[in-house]
Order: sequence, then C-alpha cells, then structure tokens
Amino acid sequence: MVRLPLTPAEVERGRRLGALLRRARGQRSMLGTALAAGLSPETLRKIESGRVATPAFPTIAVLADVLGLSLDAVWSEINQSDGGLDLAGPAHDPGERLAS
Repeated sequence: MVRLPLTPAEVERGRRLGALLRRARGQRSMLGTALAAGLSPETLRKIESGRVATPAFPTIAVLADVLGLSLDAVWSEINQSDGGLDLAGPAHDPGERLAS
C-alpha cells in the first residue's frame, strides 16, 4: 500500500495534538510519561513535536489516559482552529485517501 502525503489540515492537527500533549504533561518528565504509556521517549518526542502527525489511535488513547485527558477533549482540541473552523474537513468516503 502506498501512503499518500499528509494534507495541510492533517499536519496542523498533528501540531495541535503535540501541543495539547505537552501542555497536559506539564512538569512531568518525558521519560516517565512515555514509559507509563508503554512508548519510547523518542516516539513521544516525535508526537509532541508534530513530526508524527497521525499517530495510531491506541497510542493517542493510552497517552490521553496517562495524562488524564478524555478522548472527547483531545478530539475537540485538535479539530478546532483558532477561528473555530473544523479542520477535520467535510465528510468523505473512508477509503478515499487509500492508494494501492
């Protein structure tokens, strides 16, 4: 399967996710947070920096749990721009971005 490049909206959501996780982590160490979530510190660093803009759902779920965030709060935060626009975009066919 060929993975298509991320759209600007997906890159922006990744940045928002990273910023949210950094704020939620606060003064906790990256190492401790990563280990509590069963991740490597480098993976957490990449997610927080936005270099991994689309982490797997289980990764987001476990990080949210470790940091005391609800998935609803995460979804709401990462899908809203400063102007209140929905970055998720219009509804579309889930297989639309897949290429073989």
